[in-house]
Amino acid sequence: MHVSFDPWSPAFVADPYPAYAALRATGRAHWFEPTGQWLIPHHCDVSALLRDRRLGRTYLHRFSHEEFGRTPPPAAHEPFHTLNGQGILDLEAPDHTRIRRLVSRAFTPRTVERLAPTVRRLAAELVGAFVAEGGGDLLSAVAEPLPVAVIAEMLGVPEADRALLRPWSAAICGMFELNPSKETAKAAVQASTDFSAYLRALIAERRATPGEDLITALIAAHDEGERLSEQEMISTCVLLLNAGHEATVNTTVNGWRTLFRHPEQLAALRADPALLPTAIEELLRYDTPLQMFERWVLDDVEIDGTVIERGSEVALLFGSANRDPARFDRPDTLDLARSDNPHLTFGAGIHYCLGAPLARLELLASFGELLREAPGMRPVTEPEWQPGYVIRGLKELRVEL
Repeated sequence: MHVSFDPWSPAFVADPYPAYAALRATGRAHWFEPTGQWLIPHHCDVSALLRDRRLGRTYLHRFSHEEFGRTPPPAAHEPFHTLNGQGILDLEAPDHTRIRRLVSRAFTPRTVERLAPTVRRLAAELVGAFVAEGGGDLLSAVAEPLPVAVIAEMLGVPEADRALLRPWSAAICGMFELNPSKETAKAAVQASTDFSAYLRALIAERRATPGEDLITALIAAHDEGERLSEQEMISTCVLLLNAGHEATVNTTVNGWRTLFRHPEQLAALRADPALLPTAIEELLRYDTPLQMFERWVLDDVEIDGTVIERGSEVALLFGSANRDPARFDRPDTLDLARSDNPHLTFGAGIHYCLGAPLARLELLASFGELLREAPGMRPVTEPEWQPGYVIRGLKELRVEL
């Protein structure tokens, strides 16, 4: 095992890419004792394993905890696991297939297209206020409120309640870090309980008086007599909020930090806004917001002569795969015009990100608005990274105009 992979070290979190290069150079599967996982650093393997049905996000559709050689989670964590375990990100077929099909009926490309004017209006309002203030923290002023407002608008969460969403989401997402602490778990359980109760009430309200929102569409979604249970609806709404803004928030601030560090690329983008669509894809690749995605091994798999046995857990290193020279030309170079860019930031296979079109829409709107309205934007201080490694982002990004 290469010593430089250290997800709890601030220096590693700030720049994991040299450690990834060392991992790729020394093999395709590395046992990492501190978390009891196999690290998978190469693009070809990460891409293949995301699509491999011998791996799963859960094992409970086939095995009990005991049969799989795992300790059941503490009973006190039950509200978190009930909430998390009924969302499509953590399910396998047949439940995953059924729920994703029903959710997809409510969350169509047309739904996303219909949101476009709302997304652009919200981005213009947030950036307008930010510019009027003369700058500040881009994270709290623009990056964070935009996707939260969009998801809240989609779900039909009243404006007065929207401030509740981000703290609940942040507490729940703490559980996705490696070896979370007791305090983290306690906060996640409390947030799961509160958020579920809130959504249960909102769903009851929509049953009584349907609206034009996604919750109403989820209530109505059915296929040959199949419907979503209330718990599945609640878990879907929470997943849409958590997955629907964590990555967008971090891509926004990590992306601007990257642009500030590459002034010639930023100048090219300012000179030619038509570059923006490929620029967004390159920023998603170059500094990946979700660095690691975990999978359980349901049946033995072999990687380059190493047998990874049933019951193991693999950690697919998205950040490493997206910088793999075997797949990307000059992977450590930021190239906003890069056209051959099969990055894995949104995953692949049956768990490919349902919200990818919405994320792209939000990123195009906020980057486009900032490029137009704040052409001289520059950083005030060197930003600090959050301690988390799996969902990797900055504490803040202070800028002046």
